[in-house]
Amino acid sequence: MAQKVLVPCSSSSSCGNVQFSPSRVHTQAIAFGGGLSQSSSRKNKSLALKAVAAKGETSAPVTAKSGHEILLFDALREGLEEEMARDPTVCVMGEDVGHYGGSYKVTKGLAEKFGDLRVLDTPICENSFTGMGIGAAMTGLRTVVEGMNMGFLLLAYNQISNNAGMLHYTSGGQFKIPVVIRGPGGVGKQLGAEHSQRLESYFQSVPGLQMVACSTPYNAKGLMKAAIRSDNPVILYEHVLLYNLKERIPDEEYVLCLEEAELVRPGKDITILTYSRMRHFVLQAAKTLVERGYDPEIIDIRSLKPFDLFTIGNSIKKTHKVLIVEECMRTGGIGASLRAAIVDNFWDFLDGRPECLSSQDVPTPYAATLEDATVVQPAQIIVKVEQMLQGLI
Repeated sequence: MAQKVLVPCSSSSSCGNVQFSPSRVHTQAIAFGGGLSQSSSRKNKSLALKAVAAKGETSAPVTAKSGHEILLFDALREGLEEEMARDPTVCVMGEDVGHYGGSYKVTKGLAEKFGDLRVLDTPICENSFTGMGIGAAMTGLRTVVEGMNMGFLLLAYNQISNNAGMLHYTSGGQFKIPVVIRGPGGVGKQLGAEHSQRLESYFQSVPGLQMVACSTPYNAKGLMKAAIRSDNPVILYEHVLLYNLKERIPDEEYVLCLEEAELVRPGKDITILTYSRMRHFVLQAAKTLVERGYDPEIIDIRSLKPFDLFTIGNSIKKTHKVLIVEECMRTGGIGASLRAAIVDNFWDFLDGRPECLSSQDVPTPYAATLEDATVVQPAQIIVKVEQMLQGLI
């Protein structure tokens, strides 16, 4: 299936504020990347073959001598606070998000600053408060719904899929759904199976939803602000083990593009595609690979739906080899969809089949050693890259 080009990001846009047009839902739905397309003057320019998203401008990372150091959870809070101060229609709701400050303190201090009506503590009832947030978005608010743990939001699957994802289309375009659904997820440290869910595999097939995953304080803040400004429903995935990651970010305001991948490390031998916590595992593995004479190119895809096939495709055209590293399950995961999109669009540029390292298709064990065995580790990445570059697979 030929894929379309999404509206490109510009310096004055969050690249997430283009509302999906219901009249084009059936004809321009993107098969693997998700999202919908819109005509653009950029389509006549030279783009990667069948690119899903045109590459736009993004803020440059802060230099070492400027900005301020911040933890990832504080970067999320900073982005949320700035948007609440900027736009009085932005509100937050969820369990313990008020005076307690959220289970991971992302909303700390916001209730005192903005009041209990804009930072609303809810009962322990995910389907109810998620539905309330979606309804509030339909009537003109910009709601941020926090799941205390992303696994709990399975209780609100109907509201997220049938309501948030589809109401703009089923209402004939009468309603916009500017809602952000966010919270901690991923495999933590002995949190058990039910608290170690990776919901990106559950929601990637729902029409109308956008999905992004943050991996650093810099992109956490930028993606949070972009998601809030978007007129589309956005799911923001935050990894539970990255909240205490520290980085220096700009003092000046910046907003990232929701549909753009990040080139983390340029290279020429192989393209490694990853996101969220696995970004840091890949970087750890890359140190050893570089010492052994290899030159991997690392891309944090960030946008899980739609995929930025412009950035991905241009990298594949250079390296001709691709490895996907994810914490998602192997069956029906993001890696499976991404690999299918790569085969459909860039097969002629590959020297071999795309490889994928994913979590095991088992419930996450509580025992630490067994938990580690179910998730991709840096040593496995090193072995797989060496096998690919030595022609063993």
